Amino acid sequence: MRSDDTAEAAEATVPDMTALSATDQQRLAAAKATAQSTTFESGYTNFSSCNQNQTVGQCDAMGTNGAYTAANDGKFYYNGGHIEKHAVLMGLGTMGNPTLGTELKSTLGVTGTLIYTQPQLAGGVLTSPAVYATFLRKLLNNELHMGSMLGTHAVCTNPKTCPTAVSAPLPPTESWHYSIGHWVEDDPKVGDGAFSSPGLFGFYPWIDASKSYYGILARVAPAGALDSVDCGRTIRKAWETGVTQ
Repeated sequence: MRSDDTAEAAEATVPDMTALSATDQQRLAAAKATAQSTTFESGYTNFSSCNQNQTVGQCDAMGTNGAYTAANDGKFYYNGGHIEKHAVLMGLGTMGNPTLGTELKSTLGVTGTLIYTQPQLAGGVLTSPAVYATFLRKLLNNELHMGSMLGTHAVCTNPKTCPTAVSAPLPPTESWHYSIGHWVEDDPKVGDGAFSSPGLFGFYPWIDASKSYYGILARVAPAGALDSVDCGRTIRKAWETGVTQ
């Protein structure tokens, strides 16, 4: 087969959106949004907040929460709107706080305190370090499929160095990647490759790059995420080297 034949064959496999039914077009769009939501590239970048008594769908429909920005489609933009839209597309739109908490505990197979204080999928959970530790152990033991997915499908996030990044809550001097709902701390200068999820108020869980152990820095500090990251890095280095830092 000639190279031009190969190109023609490849082009023939690309679906013509104008030839699809409205339903099929919607399905393709939903599949694309679902795939991009977990790496924060879906274009749903206008989320603000939820009201406590809302369902996921009501929150997504409130104000600009579910608004789509075409210019951000396919580019990394740190915002809760990706995951809120993902939840709606996954059929969780009718759920409020109680049912969300029950669903999450059942899916993860954990017991103890794990509730939603607002139907914000990316930031509405209230739980304990003990429950979160159970979740991390399940990831390490591959009891959850996500354990094998850590670090996969990672995208660049620093607008200073990455042409497909728009906004990230990180120092412009550091270049991390973002995987499926979690960070990969692989900055070439200061990173150690840990998989983590720094919280706005300082709660900082991680799994090390070798997927051998986990840690949690459990504290409450306004705008404390990056301080917790620095502390966590120091803890990991001391643990791995056996040298006081």
